[in-house]
Amino acid sequence: MKCEWVQQNILLYVYDELPDDARYELEQHTARCAGCAADLKAQRDFHAELSQFQLADPSPNLLAASRMRLQEALENTQQGGWWHRLVFDPFAWIREIRFAPALAAAIFIVGFAGGTGTAYKILKDAQPPEVQSSAAAPSESSITGIRSVTQQPGNQITIKYDTVSTQEAQGSLNDQKIQQLLLFAARNNYNSGVRIDSVGLLTQNPEDTRVRETLIYALRYDSNPGVRLKALDGLSHYVKDDVRVRDALLEALIHDSNPGVRTEALKLLAPVQADTSVRAVLQHLADTDQNQYIRTQARNVLAQLPEID
Repeated sequence: MKCEWVQQNILLYVYDELPDDARYELEQHTARCAGCAADLKAQRDFHAELSQFQLADPSPNLLAASRMRLQEALENTQQGGWWHRLVFDPFAWIREIRFAPALAAAIFIVGFAGGTGTAYKILKDAQPPEVQSSAAAPSESSITGIRSVTQQPGNQITIKYDTVSTQEAQGSLNDQKIQQLLLFAARNNYNSGVRIDSVGLLTQNPEDTRVRETLIYALRYDSNPGVRLKALDGLSHYVKDDVRVRDALLEALIHDSNPGVRTEALKLLAPVQADTSVRAVLQHLADTDQNQYIRTQARNVLAQLPEID
């Protein structure tokens, strides 16, 4: 056994994730190799120190934002390397599976799930359309992605989404299943075009608390400026009455990387320009902002505001 393999698997050993045969070989190696033994001791000490701290549960927004960034990173990653490895170096897979029975089990589960999903798809397609449309709304954990969102004549919305296989749902904007899929697509889908379509449809019903929270989330965290502009459009009527919307616009005005989004946010703040927090942000922009247009507009707005006694 080489030191390189030990270095790659020390963390798995410390967290009890190695199978018994691999654990035995690693222990035998560290008993003979002083360098690997020292690394193992350091990892154990570090793990013991971390165990003293209480883990904080991540917020739903953080999880959703992390999932979105991961999906976008996967979308931009070069594909095809693992095919090359599978076809031209199959023994490498066998060597890895030797020390990773969990991987072998996962491969088996994926294969089984694929077969089950195919059988389900065949049976599902054999049902009449009215049976399919009456299915219960899917849980977010069962959805792997949204393929497309389209609005048909007569306010009918069609959404194609993936679980194990691609499925399709149809209904009006008030349909619970359609709403759930749109909310999921707006927050989690890796396809920016689908997110734009979903947010655009959700802006038709911003009175719903869940929809408004999703629009605020999209404005704050979505990487696509088109999605953020759509979210601004949906939130525009609630700047005066909803403090959360106002705060989200101020945050976009200060931190958004897109000048168009910042300009639109500045326009939408017109009904609340006299608010103390808005006035403070405008003053900050007028004094320090690097964008000349934003700086000039902030100064013009401040000049028109009445003085505070």
